[in-house]
Amino acid sequence: MKIDVHTHILPKNWPDLRERYGYGGFIRLEHCAPCRARMFCDDKFFREIESNCWDSVVRISDCDEAGVDVQVLSTVPVMFSYWAKPEDALDLSRFLNDHIAGVVRAHPKRFAGLGTIPMQAPELAVRELERCVGELGLAGVEIGSHVNKWNLNEAAMFPVFEAAAELGAAVFVHPWDMMGKGDMPDYWLPWLVGMPAETCRAICSMIFGGVLERLPNLRVMFAHGGGSFPGTVGRIEHGYNCRPDLCAVDNDSNPRTYLDRFYVDSLTHDADTLRYLISLMGAERIALGSDYPFPLGEAVPGSLIQSMSDLSPDTVDRLLSGTALDFLGLDKSLFL
Repeated sequence: MKIDVHTHILPKNWPDLRERYGYGGFIRLEHCAPCRARMFCDDKFFREIESNCWDSVVRISDCDEAGVDVQVLSTVPVMFSYWAKPEDALDLSRFLNDHIAGVVRAHPKRFAGLGTIPMQAPELAVRELERCVGELGLAGVEIGSHVNKWNLNEAAMFPVFEAAAELGAAVFVHPWDMMGKGDMPDYWLPWLVGMPAETCRAICSMIFGGVLERLPNLRVMFAHGGGSFPGTVGRIEHGYNCRPDLCAVDNDSNPRTYLDRFYVDSLTHDADTLRYLISLMGAERIALGSDYPFPLGEAVPGSLIQSMSDLSPDTVDRLLSGTALDFLGLDKSLFL
């Protein structure tokens, strides 16, 4: 079985959000050709997408061709809208979550879902998290690597993580609004350099901030193989050891001891990097993730894992589906 924990979906259409909320900055969709649409932030072009971003029939066809049994659906991070007024971000979250839940209900053996929540307003975020899990039947939520000026150790957001742990909700952390993007506009560097750094920022914030220490039952996964964290964990540990006065102010545990306390997806694009990740964290902490349907993703989900002949069958099975089921808190029988 292949379960792809990292895929993105949008509705085919949504309301004019500038008109709905009375101010700009939101994403709008303009269908420009058969099976194609363009995303704009107000009038600034953001990205062109194809129908596999909204059409579940096309997605299932793509999955069948790639041998993917289940996709875990989450919104495109640009839709988080953490900068917006809280009530408006809640309204948009509810719209997106209702859509994802509807797709899952229509194809329960092919899709699972992660909602989005207005993290800039933790009380509203907890309320929508509870609705996602209790009413909509989603497995958890996707959140950003930071929330405006807050890193993920921000005390105001701890109740959201606490609620997720209590509800048994999975939390998938995806980089967004990359640091330094204004200083590196060339060569797609915000995506190539900023995104890995954002994910490392999120992991370090949750470790050093004591979030993982205080919530041992929280199931949290970080996108893109943990970003730059696995490659810099030695430096991070050394910093903890040589400057505890700066690093260990909120949590005095060695950051390396948390390698078995969170999950990452497999999206490394490199066999040696994935081997290192397995040796560092164990296959029990790594799940297939493709970033479907975007170009930085793995074109054939799971093909890198399946190409690695040195992996045992048990390790391959764990990477392709076992870890995903553990992270999601779901049973394999749901999809058979």
